Order: sequence, then C-alpha cells, then structure tokens
Amino acid sequence: MIHELIARCRSYRRFYQDQAVDMETLRGLVDLARLSASGMNRQPLKYYLSYAPETNAVIFPNLGWAGYLKDWGGPVEGERPAGYIVILGDREIQSDFGVDYGIAAQSIMIGATFLGLGGCMIRNIRQAGLRRALQIPPRFEILMVLALGRPREEVVIDSVGPDGDIRYWRDAHGVHHVPKRSLDEIILALPHE
Repeated sequence: MIHELIARCRSYRRFYQDQAVDMETLRGLVDLARLSASGMNRQPLKYYLSYAPETNAVIFPNLGWAGYLKDWGGPVEGERPAGYIVILGDREIQSDFGVDYGIAAQSIMIGATFLGLGGCMIRNIRQAGLRRALQIPPRFEILMVLALGRPREEVVIDSVGPDGDIRYWRDAHGVHHVPKRSLDEIILALPHE
C-alpha cells in the first residue's frame, strides 16, 4: 500500500480549479508536517494557507511552472490550483532551514495523495511579488509553495531510456511522463574490504 501511495504522489500541474480545497483539509495536511521530523526539533517552519479564489489568484502569477516544458506557461484558468500552502522559515527561530521544508512538503504531498488530491512543490517563486501580494513580514523566508487540488491530468512513471534523459514530458494526449532511474542504477554496490 505505501509503495502505491508513493508512486501516485507525483507532481500535478493541472487541476479542477472549481473543486475547492477547504481550510480544514489544508490544516490537516499541515498537521502532518507538524508531526514530521525537524532538525534538532527546532520546528522553524510556518505555513500560509490559501483556499479562497481571490487569494489563489494573487499567488498564481508569482510562481514558475514546469521548467522542462519550455512552451508551457503553466495551467490556464479553470486548471489552476484550488489551494496553496506556502512554507516559510521563521528567522527568529533559526537562519538555516536545512532539509526541514523538504520533509514537511513530502509529508503534506503524501497526505494530499491519500485524500485523492494532487499537488506540485514549487521553488521557482517570484519572491518579492509573493511577499508583497501576501504581505509576508521580512522575518519569514519564503522556502516553497505547494500547489494543491484535484488532478486534471494523468501522470505516469516511465523508465529512463538508453539515452539517460530524465526530463519529464507530455505526449500528444496530454499525458505527463516522468522518467525514473531503475532501482539497480541508484543502489551503489561498493566492494567490501
């Protein structure tokens, strides 16, 4: 079951925008992050939650979408996320956030997948614009934005081909393909002394 859940936890970039993600759901997902590991148990992360269409609309233009899909500017109106979680680092707690936000993001995304949602972890952020749009105080570093909603696209895992190309792509039917290296390729076998 966990293998299937992780395999379904893909980066989705097109959603049913009209299918709301409510505040209770967002809070429940952040609770999964709260319960996750944190370096030295410092717990320096804070979260800005958005589910209102008006707030979602000011977040969207401050995000970059799908670097490998050069001719795609991101989801069109009607396919945009129904909710966002902005992960922030509280500089009054510490200045280096290490891997905490990656752990938190993955916990949230696995929880979203379990609930039948999908999402995308976004680090391509127009920092000044998002800070201004959401009135985020300077004390908080914007680390990542999680875009969430009911997936409106199919994402499949493929094996990396003989050319070694790992770039994701979309086929003529709009199916999003994500090449993954084989298990044998990523496990390093070193000689033992």
